[in-house]
Amino acid sequence: MPIFYGGDYNPEQWPPEVWAEDVRLMREAGVNLATVGVFSWARIQPDEGVFDYAWLDRVVDMLHDAGIAVDLATGTASPPPWLTAKYPGVLTENADGVVRWPGSRQHYAPTSPDYRRLASALVEATVERYKDHPAVVLWHINNELGCHVAYDYSDQAAVAFRAWLRSRYGDIDTLNDAWGTMFWSQRYTGFDQVLPPRHAPYSVNPGQVLDFRRFSSDMLLELLRMEKRIIRESGATQPLTTNMMSAFEPTDYWSWADEVDVIADDTYPDPRDPVSYRDGAFARDLMRSLKPGRPWILMEQASNYVNWRPNNAAKKPGQMAAMSMQAVGRGADGVLFFQWRQSAAGAEKYHSAMLPHGGPSTRTFREISKLGAELAALGDLPAPGGEAPVAIVLDWDSWWALDQPNHPAPLDYIAQVRAWHAAFLAAGVQTDFVRASGPFDGYRLIVAPSLHLAPGFDALTAYVSSGGSLLTTAFTDIVDEHDRFRPGGFTQRLGPVLGASVMDFAGVLPGEAPVHGEGFRFEGTAVAEVLHVEGATVLATFGDGAPAFIRHTYGSGRAYHLATVADEPGVAALTAYVIDALGLPPVVANLPAHVEACARGPVVTLINHNPTPIEVGGEILEPYGYRLTGLAE
Repeated sequence: MPIFYGGDYNPEQWPPEVWAEDVRLMREAGVNLATVGVFSWARIQPDEGVFDYAWLDRVVDMLHDAGIAVDLATGTASPPPWLTAKYPGVLTENADGVVRWPGSRQHYAPTSPDYRRLASALVEATVERYKDHPAVVLWHINNELGCHVAYDYSDQAAVAFRAWLRSRYGDIDTLNDAWGTMFWSQRYTGFDQVLPPRHAPYSVNPGQVLDFRRFSSDMLLELLRMEKRIIRESGATQPLTTNMMSAFEPTDYWSWADEVDVIADDTYPDPRDPVSYRDGAFARDLMRSLKPGRPWILMEQASNYVNWRPNNAAKKPGQMAAMSMQAVGRGADGVLFFQWRQSAAGAEKYHSAMLPHGGPSTRTFREISKLGAELAALGDLPAPGGEAPVAIVLDWDSWWALDQPNHPAPLDYIAQVRAWHAAFLAAGVQTDFVRASGPFDGYRLIVAPSLHLAPGFDALTAYVSSGGSLLTTAFTDIVDEHDRFRPGGFTQRLGPVLGASVMDFAGVLPGEAPVHGEGFRFEGTAVAEVLHVEGATVLATFGDGAPAFIRHTYGSGRAYHLATVADEPGVAALTAYVIDALGLPPVVANLPAHVEACARGPVVTLINHNPTPIEVGGEILEPYGYRLTGLAE
């Protein structure tokens, strides 16, 4: 199957006489897929119970006649003004009780019965009308769920939160025990007393915050499931997707991945940042990992500049294509953009598009057309999977628990995950991401930064025992699933694997936790643990001689533990150490700085992310140039 190429198409923003020109230029640019209807609710449904699809019929037919397939959105991303005027309870509130009014987008409460009822009616009508249309090859549920309103603190959210807690805990005494509500006289005598973690005089109960974040992710997931159920019960057989947003904190995408047929992502690396390709690689590897062995789609990226940064840089010549090929090399079977034609009005009119206001004579359109031709010439590519010897644990529960106050020091969980991924990327070793509970089959090394709480310690123990290698960092295995200390101290579950126990910890400032060892010299940051070594070998120490980095044989495998958070040179040094110790193979050895290599089965993609030419393997890669090898004849 050829790679999908195209982007969001919003014909409702333009008079019908423009549509024919759009289709003609799409064909010229190599577009074969258009995402239609994402923000069309107000155009499709001018009032409750009233639907107008005549214009959409015409658009879908025109695209089909031109050989362009349609990713048809359900249109539920932003309610029209008549809906919020008639049902103001649909609106959300922030933690201060301030209503988020219409006038932007995503102004709806995921828990609102009125929103769910009216959104369901829209989905039912749309799917019934187009489920058999030959142009429709993909259903697009909502849009960037939770992007602007991930947390709602309104009274209707409180009602739903209580129902979620009843289902989770059964009775109020179990909830009290989980949250430790004897502290600060917080003990509840009924679920009706429980509120979302609204603005309070001081720190809110961490168990309450953790559960509210779980609940909020689940409520957005319920919307996805609601629309999925309608689509499937209608008899529609096309695959369905929703566009994710790399590692988006409010939504646990591991639980979402099973609900969609195709993983899709929206990613906008900053072209001004010389290492923004690391953000791109991180997002691509995560999307590939959410559904192992299945290609995914880059649903949105910018053809040039965006409109929402404080200062919006243009992409350099070739930079757009290089980042697009990065997605293909890391498993994407679709390269799409926001959007096809640049808007003439609204908040995103300064956001670039495949067809800019300057028209087809612009550099952007020329580059778009060139990329379309190159993608079409690639032919079928192998499904991704099995290329990475290393996997990094990304655990939303640990992220949500650590992203709260009142720890020994601020611990930026996702920054650690990104730092380890960037270090392996720089070393040329491909990585996947995994759930904390696995599976870990096929990986030679699992890296689990600050895995604070997780259900997967038994799975990690079994993995190491059977011959795998594990690398953990400070604040791993500290609390239970409710963010409470376990009886008996820390590292109750991983201590035997690590060959050490964490006895205590303290926050450290720059210069207070130097790490020294054979081949190591770097700074520990944020926190330093006090380790009681019980069989592990000490590989490096803090300045006071206390153990800082240890190795332990457990069963047929080995475990490494770092009792701090390494700075960037430290992460690089430790990455190089484990690569050498385990003999982990790079995709391509001895790559120059900022040259990326990624494997997709036998196909290897080399990308030069430098603004200057670079020699690789005896051949010159131009600035932002790329080369694919291993393609089928």
